[in-house]
Amino acid sequence: MSEHPIDRSKRRGGGAAKRAARLAVRTEFAPVVKREIPTLELLGEEALDLIEQNAETVLEEIGVNFVENPKALARWRDAGADVRGERVHIPRGLARKLCQTAPSQFTQVARNPDRDVVIGGKNLVFAPVYGPPFVHDMNGGRRYATLEDFRNFVRLGQMSKHIHHSGGTVCEPTDVAVNKRHLDMLMAHMTLSDKPFMGSVTDPARARDSVEMCKVLFDQQDLGDKTVMTSLININSPLTFDATMMGALEVYAANMQAAIISPFIVGGAMAPVTVAGTLTQVLAEVMAGVAYAQLVRPGAPVIFGAFVTSIDMHSGAPTFGTPEAAQITLGAGQLARRLGLPYRSAGSFNGSKLPDAQAAYETANSLNTGLLAGVNFMLHSCGWLEGGLVASFEKFVMDADQLGGLSKLAKGIDMSQAAQAMDALREVGPGGHFLGAEHTQMHYKDAFWRSDLLDYRPFEAWDAAGAPDTMALAHARVKKMLGEYQAPPIDPARLEALEAFVTHRKAQEPDSFLP
Repeated sequence: MSEHPIDRSKRRGGGAAKRAARLAVRTEFAPVVKREIPTLELLGEEALDLIEQNAETVLEEIGVNFVENPKALARWRDAGADVRGERVHIPRGLARKLCQTAPSQFTQVARNPDRDVVIGGKNLVFAPVYGPPFVHDMNGGRRYATLEDFRNFVRLGQMSKHIHHSGGTVCEPTDVAVNKRHLDMLMAHMTLSDKPFMGSVTDPARARDSVEMCKVLFDQQDLGDKTVMTSLININSPLTFDATMMGALEVYAANMQAAIISPFIVGGAMAPVTVAGTLTQVLAEVMAGVAYAQLVRPGAPVIFGAFVTSIDMHSGAPTFGTPEAAQITLGAGQLARRLGLPYRSAGSFNGSKLPDAQAAYETANSLNTGLLAGVNFMLHSCGWLEGGLVASFEKFVMDADQLGGLSKLAKGIDMSQAAQAMDALREVGPGGHFLGAEHTQMHYKDAFWRSDLLDYRPFEAWDAAGAPDTMALAHARVKKMLGEYQAPPIDPARLEALEAFVTHRKAQEPDSFLP
């Protein structure tokens, strides 16, 4: 007979109480992840040197296009580049030299100082999915996103413990005019969350609106050196910088607001089919973009971005969670560290149409690769579905839950005296068990990471509860979180000023539903 007989009825009652406590949504905030495990250095020094040399050759011999942007061409010419039409040939070493003024890490300030994030070093910041025109939930299926969908995603992000950043275009609210929806999206981030957020990049004027709204939110005539926004500047790969994105970059860099300089790579379509060739192109494009930000304003905060996927050569569709994508993510992390820049990559990438096994496998591959690659800013960390076309409510909470496990893995192995557990080993000895040991009683509450979503009940209890699959559990959690959401307090005067700004800007031009 056991030394510690168990009352089965009490166990059932206690288990139900513990499950209820776990499922109760509490507004908790985890700090930015401090990675205490080593990065995976996939490439050796010789390979890295070769990729860097090849990237310099690309910039010098092939060059990059800065289209419809005379100011950019003039800046490059003044810096010593060889400008031929809209093609900029950057002498070997010039881009790398210009990149040296970019900070290796920076703080993005939130309206709640407790939510500030440091981007760079060994830090890992999680931000939600970005850009899908569609949303999906278990009841409504796949549909065009609305502003209320957008607001609900912001609310979920605010309520999610391991999401450090409110993000940007969490979904594209198609029921609002294209030329005005950025105002509503920013208002949602600024009022429904107190976490850091991203600015608009779809037009330089919208970037300026973002800066002006931040001046109102932070009650400052000039943001000075305070970085309160991050933005996503995509490069039109291969080797093309368009006037829209560069115009937004110019606004943000001039105002010391952060920009992710990110090639948009689909291997085999917008980059070579080989890993080494893609890494060469990624590095060349990032160096050119970062260097240009420094030409606009030395010291402007930038992030080395690498959004990389491959292509299915049979269907032409992008694929995710593949070995090649992992190799590029890992290699780009090494290149970013050699440049001394914060690194953005990875996310909850998958090509599935539903939050199913395919979505889970591909997402897990990408998330874990991002951790090992030394990613500092993980955009798309939750909610991504169908190759980025869809933001899924259920997958948002599924992914956000798994970020807790990733955060625990990042902490490494505790080797403190208590963690060595020698007292427990002596107490239990051969043939015993550790359930009743003093050491177990002291540490069991925080010894193991535990999902707040996944179902660990015995079959009978699970079946009696309706046999819910993971999507059903996630759907219930979404409803619970939104039902318990409370907006963080905001100064009424600043809220009134923001509303007045948005009303004024919307009245200045007619609605347009064209890009």
